[in-house]
Amino acid sequence: MEHNFDFNNELAGKIALVTGGTKGTGKAIATRLLAAGATVIITARNAPEDRSEDFHFIKADLSTPQGTEKVVQEVLSKFQKLDVLVNNLGGSETPAGGFAILTHEDWLSTIETNLLAPVQLDRGFLPNMIERKAGVIIHIASIQGKLPLHDSTLPYAAAKAGLINYSKGLSKEVSPKGVRVLTVSPGWIMTTAAKRMMERIADSSMISLDEATQSVMRALGGIPYGRPAEPEEVAELVGFLASPRAGYLTGAEYVIDGGTIPTI
Repeated sequence: MEHNFDFNNELAGKIALVTGGTKGTGKAIATRLLAAGATVIITARNAPEDRSEDFHFIKADLSTPQGTEKVVQEVLSKFQKLDVLVNNLGGSETPAGGFAILTHEDWLSTIETNLLAPVQLDRGFLPNMIERKAGVIIHIASIQGKLPLHDSTLPYAAAKAGLINYSKGLSKEVSPKGVRVLTVSPGWIMTTAAKRMMERIADSSMISLDEATQSVMRALGGIPYGRPAEPEEVAELVGFLASPRAGYLTGAEYVIDGGTIPTI
């Protein structure tokens, strides 16, 4: 079977949605899909500081059913379809101190953002994808789904583990109907927010930025590659998985962590 792919225009005519697409890894993914020719919609609770006409922005709080419903309705009303859904939104805002510090609200809000928001969006867009027998859903999980850090991100790690499991189960149901479902699990990514965190650690501990970075890598058990990922490196993997070149890939998890996870 012969394929002729135009890498620069391989998503032309496709409609893509990237949640949490205004900054960090989400912004890098949105930019990568745009470069491949897709029409890209981004969502976040707040409008991006550097608002670009290249992206269609929908303001929504996806941790609520009302927020996910708003996004589904606006996308399908304006574009009539969705070809690529990248569930990138996620994060942890729970305090350090172990299990006893974490409240019911800490657990609930973390699971709503990291697990239930993707579930709700998938449920909203899948009927359209199945009807057309085409579509790609990519869940951005985390290596914490397999390598949890208990001190401050236990709910986040549990939610991401649930997302990985859910993604695999969903793929078994909808792949025969023409919809590919994949998971990307990054390790530590050097986003702008991560850089600010390194600056805070460096200032409070009176050490250099490099020493602060090394301290975080040690806390992760080490990164054999020697550095965190850049957002664009994760975006490149997502761009490939969303493309026709990855047409036979579904139901799999792709880890991009510089070798952080120490086991097979």
